[in-house]
Amino acid sequence: MHIENFKIFADLVDSQSFSRAAKLNGITQSAVSQQLRSMEKHFNVLIVDRSQKQFRLTREGEKLYHSTREILHRYEQLASELQEMKKVISGTIHISTIYSIGLHELPPFVRQFLVEYPTVNIRVEYRRSNMVVEDVLHNAVDLGLVAYPSKTRQLEVVPFMEDQLVVVCSPDHPLAGKKTVTAEDLVGHRFIGFDQDIPTRKATDQILRDLRLDLEPVMEFDNVETLKRAVEIDAGLAFVPEATIRQEVEQGTLIKLPLQGHHISRPLAIIHRKGRVLTPAMKKLIEMMTSRTKEIFDKPTV
Repeated sequence: MHIENFKIFADLVDSQSFSRAAKLNGITQSAVSQQLRSMEKHFNVLIVDRSQKQFRLTREGEKLYHSTREILHRYEQLASELQEMKKVISGTIHISTIYSIGLHELPPFVRQFLVEYPTVNIRVEYRRSNMVVEDVLHNAVDLGLVAYPSKTRQLEVVPFMEDQLVVVCSPDHPLAGKKTVTAEDLVGHRFIGFDQDIPTRKATDQILRDLRLDLEPVMEFDNVETLKRAVEIDAGLAFVPEATIRQEVEQGTLIKLPLQGHHISRPLAIIHRKGRVLTPAMKKLIEMMTSRTKEIFDKPTV
């Protein structure tokens, strides 16, 4: 048995999907099946109950899975400790992030991190919030970046920044000439929102309830970039993270309308699976994102 065999098996159990385990390890589905049969032959036990329609481990399979997790954890811990002993900051950090953070908050950190640690490779995937959490739980990525993080038993949540939600409109909108707006100013205007399962949309709905505003979205989108384009063509008003509209406000394609008397914060967090061994590179990136935000964002770009 090689460590790769244990990792493929753990990925298979975590995802309960042969195709997902194959993708995570860069092999074919048939290769995953062959690895499973090889483990069954090696240990002379039935690992997966093939009489069930859904993926289900046998009692022996459950025991093997828990031991596999311990083996992988110890191996990752050893590799991390050896890197730390050699003072090596290298390897790959695989990040899954929602669009708004990945396109706007994350890039300054990545640029500075790669300047300081050029031997590290950072891979970024852009996903919906629920898929980011799934990626982290299934060990498909090292770190996840989300807004309005939910604490669970399986996730470690590390706050790193607070953004602000603001109202935006097109330069052609009737409210475009105002410096600030009140809740009453928003009544009667079309409203554009995120899809209902997105945390920022849930937060926006709560804001509207708190303001006692009954605004039903005329359009819904799953990412901030598409939503901004709809606002630019004057399809309606929208609540968006302030960091995502700086360029459009500077160019005059969007108008920012601070809501009078309200500072609406949007917490952002780094998430990783509890118990996961963090490599020196991962630790350095988390440290940078949690303690050097002002320094990184105030640094002029060349």
